Amino acid sequence: MNKPMNAFTTDLQHSGMVARDLDETIAFYTEKLGFEVAGIFHNGGNRCAFLRYGHLTIETWEGEPAPMTTGAINHWAFDTPDIEAAFENAKKLGLNFKDAEIQHIDSFWDHGIRYFNVYGPNGETIEFCQIV
Repeated sequence: MNKPMNAFTTDLQHSGMVARDLDETIAFYTEKLGFEVAGIFHNGGNRCAFLRYGHLTIETWEGEPAPMTTGAINHWAFDTPDIEAAFENAKKLGLNFKDAEIQHIDSFWDHGIRYFNVYGPNGETIEFCQIV
């Protein structure tokens, strides 16, 4: 029997949001709302910031247009300790994949990340992400 995907995750890892202006976004969340900068990383020629307040982490990045509308969360990401097992289970469940294979960004955190995305029933992107 197939398992629900929470059998392959430990918690909500982060929520992703495109920034119109990354510096302005960082300043707003840190100076006005009290978030801390958990990390700023380069992804090609663009920057990506992880902003943390308590248990909530927001990933925000530059390099693509921000929707500038209510409901503009780009994705939800779940912490996934075994990305291969999660990927295989997602295939068995017949999830609607955005990524045909496991992706990676080597410049995030100390040793990079591995992840894949699926679509939810409302077109929302759900990411399963392993910090390497």
